[in-house]
Amino acid sequence: MMEPESEYSRLRRVLACRLGSFRYAFAGLAYVLRSQLNARIHAAVTILVVVASLWLGLSRSEWALLVVTIAIVWTTEILNTAIEAVVDLVSPEMHPLAKIAKDCAAAAVLVTAMMAVAVGLLLLGPKLWDRLGF
Repeated sequence: MMEPESEYSRLRRVLACRLGSFRYAFAGLAYVLRSQLNARIHAAVTILVVVASLWLGLSRSEWALLVVTIAIVWTTEILNTAIEAVVDLVSPEMHPLAKIAKDCAAAAVLVTAMMAVAVGLLLLGPKLWDRLGF
């Protein structure tokens, strides 16, 4: 007969599973950054916007909106990469429906990137204008 698992052992096993989940998530993010030029562009713009926002002194609510906006753009970029990989897996040959899936996923990234530009202009534009003395 097997001994019951101790609470400590169970906790270690659960934590190891959670850490594994984070490891997989970071591996996915690393893959996106390595394989997607647009993700590297998003990374550079993210850094630039965060530095500018620190310099301009955004309020807490402005930061919240900025963080959500950045997260939405990154999420769509990551999902776009995942959709492209799945489409390539199930349809390695050219197919009109595969093209539609990839185009729609890319359109989602475009829409969120355009939204991010609009949010950035609304949040940073006036403060930048004032800071530069125009």
